[in-house]
Amino acid sequence: MEAKKTNKKCKNIRYWLYKAISSRINLNADWVQNHVANCPRCQRRLSSVGKVNLALSIIKSQPHNLDLLMRSNAQAIGVLKHSLRNSSRAQKLKTILPEPKLFEKCSKYKNSIANAAACITILFLMKTGIFSSMDKFQSEGQKVVKQYYAAQVGEELADEIFSV
Repeated sequence: MEAKKTNKKCKNIRYWLYKAISSRINLNADWVQNHVANCPRCQRRLSSVGKVNLALSIIKSQPHNLDLLMRSNAQAIGVLKHSLRNSSRAQKLKTILPEPKLFEKCSKYKNSIANAAACITILFLMKTGIFSSMDKFQSEGQKVVKQYYAAQVGEELADEIFSV
């Protein structure tokens, strides 16, 4: 339990340090640009970050196959240190495939499920008498409207209007 608290505290401190540094250092500053222009290691890292950002934007704009997670993990592992690339956890990540969510698995049955739900709802409404109550409400409404017309234009004309 104590290790989790320490781990969370470290994570929070790293986050705040990153925020503090990134708010004070402008990546477009001359000294940063000069350093990157003359440092092959930073050029490779920034190039990798750029490739990842480009790949993420492409992924968002195009449909992808289920092996995308496996391929992206393999590419990400390729930029790690040699000792990390060969670890057992890295090997497991190279072959992992995503599991579709329950909703995605059932999406091909959505029309059938919606139709069944509609039928069950109609049966429920019939069983509870909602439809017969609606018919009663409609006939009572027609009686009231007929009485209104009878009072306004006469009984004979009201009978003729409502006999159709």
